Amino acid sequence: METHNDYDLGPEEIRALEETWLFSTYKRSNLYCAHGEGAYVRDLAGRRYLDFLAGISVNSLGYNHPRIVGALRDQGGRLIHCSNLFYNPFQGLLARKLAALAGMERVFFTNSGAEAMEAALKIARAYGSARGKGDKSRILTLRNSFHGRTLGALSITTQEKYQAPFRPLIPDIGVVEALTPDALAGAFCDRVCALVVEPVQGEGGVFPMPADFMQAARELCDRHDALLVADEIQCGMGRTGKFFGFEHYGIRPDVVTVAKSLAAGYPLGAVLGNGRVAGSLGPGDHGTTFGGGPLACRVALEVLAVIEEEGLIRNVREMGDYLAEGLRSLARRHPLMGEIRALGLMIGVELGASARETVDRLLEKGVIANAAHETVLRLLPPFVITRKECDLFLETLDGVLGGIEEEQPRPS
Repeated sequence: METHNDYDLGPEEIRALEETWLFSTYKRSNLYCAHGEGAYVRDLAGRRYLDFLAGISVNSLGYNHPRIVGALRDQGGRLIHCSNLFYNPFQGLLARKLAALAGMERVFFTNSGAEAMEAALKIARAYGSARGKGDKSRILTLRNSFHGRTLGALSITTQEKYQAPFRPLIPDIGVVEALTPDALAGAFCDRVCALVVEPVQGEGGVFPMPADFMQAARELCDRHDALLVADEIQCGMGRTGKFFGFEHYGIRPDVVTVAKSLAAGYPLGAVLGNGRVAGSLGPGDHGTTFGGGPLACRVALEVLAVIEEEGLIRNVREMGDYLAEGLRSLARRHPLMGEIRALGLMIGVELGASARETVDRLLEKGVIANAAHETVLRLLPPFVITRKECDLFLETLDGVLGGIEEEQPRPS
């Protein structure tokens, strides 16, 4: 029988176990996470790292928020799981809250963002089947998008490096090649059942959608009786300074997918739908073993309460503006820095150097960030970040970029 002491492993043992027993799906950085508090995570040796990635937009409340820990402990001692064949006290409460926030009418819970997107694709195809007598099945996606790694979600993730090994993918997918109303209009026809859009492309390099593009998306979906699906998995739940990214554009989608920050670290996703799709899924059309379990939903309700009661979306806006201005100030003296794209605490910095090298050097200095594409530094700090922590990040980035610039060959 294993005891707690059996889990006190050193870095070499952890690495050896993973290299022996895991599929090698991730190229890990040299950080062995042991404990977290607030915006910091500690390694096995106790060193603190300022986390400006938040588990890739998951740990919205930072690490070990006392109210989330309390909800986990309390509900974990009552009821962790029951089948969706039965009722639990929290699923309906959470569905009502999310639907009200998004202006939707129905919710289906999942365990992850990719599963939420799979459910959204089934809703889209079911809607098209009901409206188009079998030929309204085309789904439009955008170039440079990312929607997940399961087969359906991968089929609308238009990045060659992700798709190439797994073809053939699901059929009848169209790609909008440019973020312009004209390009979008050219991709539409009456066979289209849905257009899937990230209000801010995250994995693609942190690109907020142009306002005229989003307006055209809503108008074209209405004209062709197609669903507008907003993938809010990374940018939703307050990340951009509004609860949903689509709110920045004055439009409302028909379907919304959320996950990541929804339960602030506990696995939970959801797909939300308006009245147009309320009847698209009936008993037996879709299902989940773990989605919407009592523990996950209880935690998510607590997350939503904390976001509201602690004024965290306001903090996202304020700290996002502060960080963006600090980055622009750095850019005036660092030739390696290019365009800065920021919406709340979802920030991309174009670099004239390897983003991967920059991320590695930041980690050496005790700061966690991420590379999105070869030359984009992606920042997704927790909603609880403070001005002092932003200053520490900016100071560290300043030093790292200065070091890289000093090593570059000087023009002769």
